[in-house]
Formats: sequence, C-alpha cells, structure tokens
Amino acid sequence: MFDHKTLETLNAQAIAAANVRIEHGGSTLAVTPASCTLTNLEPYQFLRDRFRGNLNTHSLKAFATYVERHIGGEGNIGAAGFVDQDAMRATVIFNLGNSGYAGHGDDRATLTLKPTAAYKALLEVVGRSMSQQQLAEFLEDWAPHITASAGDEHLHIVAAINAVRRMQIKATSELNSEVGDLSNRRSAMEDIEARSLETLPTAFAFITKPYDPLSVAGVTLRLSVITGEKAPVLKLRWVGQEAQQEAFAEEFQQVLESEVGGLLPLTIGTYTQGN
Repeated sequence: MFDHKTLETLNAQAIAAANVRIEHGGSTLAVTPASCTLTNLEPYQFLRDRFRGNLNTHSLKAFATYVERHIGGEGNIGAAGFVDQDAMRATVIFNLGNSGYAGHGDDRATLTLKPTAAYKALLEVVGRSMSQQQLAEFLEDWAPHITASAGDEHLHIVAAINAVRRMQIKATSELNSEVGDLSNRRSAMEDIEARSLETLPTAFAFITKPYDPLSVAGVTLRLSVITGEKAPVLKLRWVGQEAQQEAFAEEFQQVLESEVGGLLPLTIGTYTQGN
C-alpha cells in the first residue's frame, strides 16, 4: 500500500515522463508535475513566440518610420491608431485584430508631442500672479518671441520691459461728510491706479511653435494689473486659449494623417484593452 506522498511522487514522475506540450495561441505550453499546471516555456527558448513591445517617442519622424517599418511584420493583424487630442498623444496598436479575430494588443508604438521650450515657458506664466520683476524677466528671457502693444500703438519690447519695471501705484482719496439734525453720514472713496513712467503695454503677442511638428502660431496675451496690494500684481491672460489649443490638436491630427494615415486607420480617442 502506497501512502499519499508516494502516490504524488509517482504521479509527478509520470507527468514529467510524458513530456506533454501544447501549442496554444502562438505560445508553447508544457504540463509540469507541480499541481499539473501549465508553464510557459517562452522565457527558456532561444526566440520568443511572437514579437511584442512598446515604443515611446517624442519624435514624429521616428514614430512614422517605426510604424511604416513595423506594420508589415508577421503577426501584426488589424493594426489601428488612436489619437488623444487632449494629451497630444497618438498610439498605434499593431496586433489589435478585429471583433472576429482578436489580437493580444500588446505590441504598440506611442508618440507624445513634447512642447517647445518657448511654449512650455508660456504655459507656466499664463494666469499666474507675478511681480513686476518676474514679468520683466519673463519678457527679457523670451524677447525674440514677443511683440508688445498699447492699444493700437506698437511698442518696442525694450520700452515695454522698462514700462513694466517702472510701474507704480498711485492712490487718491476723497472724503465726503454730511451732517443733519438727527443723523450724520460720512463716506470715503479711494481711487487706486497703476501707472508707469513710460507707456504701459496692454497686450503682447507670443510667437512660437507649440510643438515641433506643428506650424508657428501667435498667442495673444492681455496684461492685467491688480492694484489691491502695495506693489502691483501682474497677470497675463491668453485670449481664446481653449479655441487655439483645440486648433493645435486638430493640426496634430492632420500631421498624423499625412505621415501614417495611409498605413492604418486613425480614430480620435483613447483605447483600453479589455480583460
């Protein structure tokens, strides 16, 4: 009579001797003794069962070249691209397949556009409260990209920077007093105004490529001066920001269509692989 442990040992030896292998979905599986589980032998083979991986790049040229070279490879079935306009990102899935012949969806290439240095600097200051010094330094750092104006008058950028630096707050007060037989009323009005010893700019045009593959764009910035503190607080407001950023996203889609649109279908949106 064999005990339980001996039976387990004999069973394991029989399974090992049988050397049962199964070809399943492009992978080679083997039945192993431990609890009769399936073990993927791919890590121990000289070659992988199929190609899969993830390319991530900021370069449109590198992305397009990789997609063109890779899309015709064996096992790449039902390739499709998805464009996330909010993130300025595009993802190509080479083995997505279709509803009747679903692929693993684990062979991908992703392009994420990287903002230019000038555009990144612009995004960091838009809507932010700044001192005179901070705004003047921003204008000095990116002066080649900026034009200034005061209403319809064009200002030289150096003059605009000097006007920001020499700004001061002027406050005037007026006191009204009224006395009656049964009441008295007193009110104070204060007029606070920010002025500069030179013509103060009211708007700027910031000209740059937002992302390398896109064309040059001009961003209109309105200057707001907040006078509630001892020193003026300055803000730059991007006029029509949402509409212009939507235009950047549409241009991104058009550029992608011209580069890889002939190789595979492109869909606006993001894709998540189901379980």
